[in-house]
Amino acid sequence: MKLGIDVSQHQLTWDELLARVRFAEDAGFEQAWVFDHFKALYGDPRGPCLEGWTLLAALGAATERIRLGALVTGVTYRHPSLLATEAVTVDHVSKGRLELGIGAAWFEQEHRELGIDFPPTRERVERLDEALEVMKALMTSDSVSFDGRHYRLDNATYRPRPVQQPHPPIWIGASGAKRMLPLAGRHADVWHSWGGAERLQAKWDVVRRAAEDSGRDPSSIQRATDLSISEDWDTVRAAGEAIVEAGWEHLIVSWPGEGLPRVEEFLEKIAPDLAPRSKGGATPGTTRHRRP
Repeated sequence: MKLGIDVSQHQLTWDELLARVRFAEDAGFEQAWVFDHFKALYGDPRGPCLEGWTLLAALGAATERIRLGALVTGVTYRHPSLLATEAVTVDHVSKGRLELGIGAAWFEQEHRELGIDFPPTRERVERLDEALEVMKALMTSDSVSFDGRHYRLDNATYRPRPVQQPHPPIWIGASGAKRMLPLAGRHADVWHSWGGAERLQAKWDVVRRAAEDSGRDPSSIQRATDLSISEDWDTVRAAGEAIVEAGWEHLIVSWPGEGLPRVEEFLEKIAPDLAPRSKGGATPGTTRHRRP
C-alpha cells in the first residue's frame, strides 16, 4: 500500500501549498496531489486557487522525491495535444515524478463562468477516450495523424519524449458503470474511485471485465481510493484496513479541516499499520519533517 496526500489547495497561497507538499515529502508520503480547478470548491469562492499544471511544474522543481499529480484533470479544460506537452514538461522538470491523472470533468458551473464548453456526459466520455489515444501517441511517436470525432492531428511530432517510458502512469478517475469504468479498463495504469471496500470491489469487477475484453491483463491496472481522516481513529483505521485487505495499491489521504496536527496524529497512529514502508524505504510517520 502506497500512501498519498491530497493537499487541498483551496484558499492556499503558493508558500502555504509548497509547505504542505514539502511536509508530505519529508513525512514519507508517496505522492502529493493537487486538483485541476480554477476556483476554490470550498470556503470563500473569492479565495485563491492556483492553476494545476503550472503548479505541478513549480512543485516538481521545488521537491526531490515525492511524486506529483492532479487528481484529476478534466478533459474539457485543454486540448489533449496541449495537455500532453504540459505533462511531458512536468515529467522533465520533476525528473520523472509525474502521475498523469485525467477524467471526464464534472463542474458545470465552473465551465459556464469561464466560457468553457461543457458537453453532455456521453460526449465528455467520448472526448476522454480520444484524448487518451492522442496523448499516448504524441508522447511515444513521431508524425502522428489522428482523425477522431472530436480531435484531429496531422503529421504531428512533439519532443522531448517523457522521462518515464513509454509515458507517465495514467490515472483515470472513474465511477460510472456504463461508460467510465469500462474506459478505465481499456486505458488506465491506475484506476481511482471512491466508496467503501464492498462498493469499490463491485466497481472493480466492471473495470476488470472491460480490461479482459480489450485484451489487457487486469493485474496491470493498479487501484486507488481516498481516505478521510476527520472521523474518530477507530473509524479511520477500519476504513483503511478494509482497503488494504481488499488489495488496493494506493490510498490517498485528504488533508483534513482540522489541519496539520491531525495529519501528524494520523502518521503516528494509523499510517505505519497501513503502509509499513514507502517506496523510498521510509516508514510513514517516522521521518523528521519541516512543519508547514
